[in-house]
Amino acid sequence: MTGLTTRTTCPYCGVGCGVNAVVENGAVRVAGDAAHPSNLGSLCSKGTALADTVGLDGRLLHPMVDGRRASWDNALDEVAARFGEIIAEHGPDAVAFYVSGQLLTEDYYVANKLMKGYIGSANIDTNSRLCMSSAVAGHKRAFGEDVVPGCYEDLERADLVVLVGSNTAWCHPVVYQRIVAAQENDPNKKLVVIDPRRTATAEGADLHLPLAPGTDVHLFNGLLGYLAGQGVSSDLPGAQEAVAEAREIGDIDAVAEACGVDASTVTAFFELFAQTERTVTVFSQGVNQSSAGTDKVNAILNCHLLTDRIGKPGACPFSITGQPNAMGGREVGGLSSTLAAHMGFDGADRVRRFWDSPVIAREPGLKAVELFEAIESGQVKAVWIMATNPLVSLPHADRAKRALEACEFVAVSDCMRHTDTVDRAHVLLPAAAWGEKSGTVTNSERIISRQRAFLPMPGAARADWDIICDVARRMGFDGFDFDSPAAIFREHAALTAFENDGERVLDLDGLSDLADSEYDTLEPVRWPVHATQALRAAGAMPVAQDSRRLFADGVYPTSDGRAHLVAVTPRGPANGVSDQWPLALNTGRIRDHWHTMTRTAKSARLSAHIPEPFVEVHSDDAQSYGVNDGAIATVSTALGEAQLRVIVTDGQRQGALFVPMHWNDQFAARARVGALANPAVCPISGEPEFKHTPAAIAAFDAAWHGFILASRPLLLAGEASIDYWVKIPGERFYRYEVAGLHTPDDWAATVRAWIGVGERTADWLEAADTAAGRYRAAHMDAGHVEACVFIAPEPAALPDRSWLSSLFTGEPVDEAERAGLLAGRPADPGTDPGPQVCSCFGVGRNTIARAIDAHGLTSVAAVGDALDAGTNCGSCKPEIAALIEAQAGE
Repeated sequence: MTGLTTRTTCPYCGVGCGVNAVVENGAVRVAGDAAHPSNLGSLCSKGTALADTVGLDGRLLHPMVDGRRASWDNALDEVAARFGEIIAEHGPDAVAFYVSGQLLTEDYYVANKLMKGYIGSANIDTNSRLCMSSAVAGHKRAFGEDVVPGCYEDLERADLVVLVGSNTAWCHPVVYQRIVAAQENDPNKKLVVIDPRRTATAEGADLHLPLAPGTDVHLFNGLLGYLAGQGVSSDLPGAQEAVAEAREIGDIDAVAEACGVDASTVTAFFELFAQTERTVTVFSQGVNQSSAGTDKVNAILNCHLLTDRIGKPGACPFSITGQPNAMGGREVGGLSSTLAAHMGFDGADRVRRFWDSPVIAREPGLKAVELFEAIESGQVKAVWIMATNPLVSLPHADRAKRALEACEFVAVSDCMRHTDTVDRAHVLLPAAAWGEKSGTVTNSERIISRQRAFLPMPGAARADWDIICDVARRMGFDGFDFDSPAAIFREHAALTAFENDGERVLDLDGLSDLADSEYDTLEPVRWPVHATQALRAAGAMPVAQDSRRLFADGVYPTSDGRAHLVAVTPRGPANGVSDQWPLALNTGRIRDHWHTMTRTAKSARLSAHIPEPFVEVHSDDAQSYGVNDGAIATVSTALGEAQLRVIVTDGQRQGALFVPMHWNDQFAARARVGALANPAVCPISGEPEFKHTPAAIAAFDAAWHGFILASRPLLLAGEASIDYWVKIPGERFYRYEVAGLHTPDDWAATVRAWIGVGERTADWLEAADTAAGRYRAAHMDAGHVEACVFIAPEPAALPDRSWLSSLFTGEPVDEAERAGLLAGRPADPGTDPGPQVCSCFGVGRNTIARAIDAHGLTSVAAVGDALDAGTNCGSCKPEIAALIEAQAGE
């Protein structure tokens, strides 16, 4: 029997890919939706693995109060009563919501309505503050409203694409592959990458500017001054002042010196930009996450406004978002610095009239970092956290941990039973996850798409909007009697049009009368979606409108109807490096994990590509600070430290470190980089400076290194003999990388204790070389490998994990496999796939290398033809290319 296909939307990044999900005989499979305009059927490695992540392992399935299972009535009454009591005693600003770009627009809408229109505070902020709020603020200063003016098609039509602070090949692979495909069709198209690191994205660039951290304004001010010097001018407000300020930096040599880039490279970029009318500049967290983030955004926008490269095919500035519904949250007002529907607090009376609410927030609330500071100080006494894990993702994350531990009342809505944040809640509310919930999301190019349920809600889980509305009613508020997400969406759409009269670009009037059936079948649609009286009279769906590009007519939602250039002055990071902290710590995402791993860590193939938290360090810095490739290092800042696997690479800029953001206390002993990141923020946007924290690095002098493969999860946290551990979920097994500062007296007894094997267990294999510091053991049961442990004095002395992992099949091993078990390698090396390179098809490094040798493969395309590797999302292509180059050089 063939299952029904449900058209839905991916829950990961802001590309907003359409997904076709099928449930058949209890199994889920997914594929890209070829009819969705944003991805045209493509999916990245994470999207391809979505079916791996829908299981119920680790799910929060029932409400809990003070650690005990409770009924929904008891849990919701507790939330409503505690919030009500604190508001009555201390006022509305004593409570807060901290929400997420994981919420659907309908969830976001009712949360914002409850806090701002009924509680009467603007203390609702979102984790989108951490990644995109500088873009929001920059858009508002330049355009008068938070509007992304272009679309993905512009990336294909541009003759020059400039990627700034975005490892697009890994973080937005589907968009990146559209850029690559356009270049392959027209080799005259150029790609420039501006990033301190030589990333996978930079590997494919025609020109890479590895600028010094924090010098984006220097570079784009230099570009603005160069353009003006070439005779480019504009009569837009602020143009003269912006150009005058830009010229203060000096000539190209001065720009190059400030940015730490060769003058010839800067010249090549400036000339290319000046000569290319159809230019798209894509920017992301590398620009936004800065104490000067808003100024960096406006420095980019200034260059496009001066050259009139906006609102035209292949010409626009393009902010690409990191979360699936950061845009939807921005639209409803989910940031504490906005009110609702792209209105500021000067529109408070209008919004109150629309909501018919008892009160209304009239001034901005606390932004994310200052919100948790207020929780720690006791100013905010109750917080409701929804669909996010701030104890991992916030800067100065240990302060956030202390804040929640001291807070009078913490409620958390989540789908997982254990996260760093969930474990500190008084009340837990089980929320529906992707595949179970229904609503809308908005992607980076303003396309509203349906996220549809194709699985039943497990246990007692409920939709976030339903939970929020229930709490609101229990607090005594009217206006929350919605019976479906469609009803909420209609109200949201109507608010965008309420007393709008064209003053706001965000207008969903054409969707405000959708019937439930029309909402259910809604195709992806890009806003604005205007209505007409004729359509209303006919009861028809809105006609398709060409809203791909905005501002082509030169009219903007500002008081004078014009765009504004903003004079910005270059300034360095808030906290400079020093003798004590000589390196600049940068954080970000990797290819196959996302946020804090609550979803991606459920997939063995996603966990296999980069299994451990790591620190990238330049070879000169590695030598200077005594750290070695493959070893463990301690990275420290004034706020904390982490132990991480070292990757020495000249792709990392000298004087800087890179550490991914994903790992947390559920998966590693000490790897929460948020605990190291300084809490300096942009004074305009409130976005933290994740890209520059003064840091130091030193060797972690482990006495021994090892790994464990086990058929069941182990509890290694707190083991006295283990000072470093990382948990890596596998296919039918769990892998643990371990190390310790002191060598146990009895390895056999220690290892048996780790994996829970008693002395009388019959089938126990072991080999020890005490003098060499090596120990190996395996626990068998009826011919199955239950666990194996390998210990050595250095990481390089340990065997590869790939072949050993393949023995956990649920079937007994044969004699040849048993014989090779303690050796850690197969009798036939040709059966070892090696570390994973292609997550989409599970292709290992050794498999690729053997195919290159055996068949004389000389191109990434040839490897794809032979093995499928690199033929889906394409994000592994740079690694495949590097393997081909390495093989050719041998």
